[in-house]
Amino acid sequence: MNEARVSTTDPQARVMKMPDRGFRPAHNVQLATDVESQVIVGVDVINRGTDQGEALAMEEQVARRTGCHPGAYLIDGGYVDLEDIQILERREIKVYAPPKESHKTVTWKPGTRPELVAWRERMETDEGKTIYRHRASTAECVNALARAKYGVQQFRVRGLLKVTSVALLVAITHNLLRWASLTA
Repeated sequence: MNEARVSTTDPQARVMKMPDRGFRPAHNVQLATDVESQVIVGVDVINRGTDQGEALAMEEQVARRTGCHPGAYLIDGGYVDLEDIQILERREIKVYAPPKESHKTVTWKPGTRPELVAWRERMETDEGKTIYRHRASTAECVNALARAKYGVQQFRVRGLLKVTSVALLVAITHNLLRWASLTA
């Protein structure tokens, strides 16, 4: 019985693996955060359990909202997609993301895209590893606040558009609190 199943309460939700190792219908909220201010600069909601391939779309959203491409981009290891990294590096955005285990042992062949070689070499340096560690104090901190302080444990609305609206309201709330804290 491998029939496709959908949630009877929210057909746009997809069954995803949860931190408690269970599986439930859910939405995957994506946030982009400025490292220095911890201001949320990008919000998206998808109905796939994987983040892979989302880095480029989020960077483009951030560029539209802020009017410029970031000089550097710290992304979670789950976002690593070689095609995305190549495009971001071509835009002169230094990507800081841990190579997947399979990428760590790869011997790059002659003709490998120079953008990918530059990213991998950057991530093997002490400086690259130090810069990447800042992700925990920004993105993970904001995600923890969303769960603990703003109550985003479970959505009480149904559908991608409504869940996105809630995620945007959380971002606005967070950013107003950051503004108050940064200007105090």
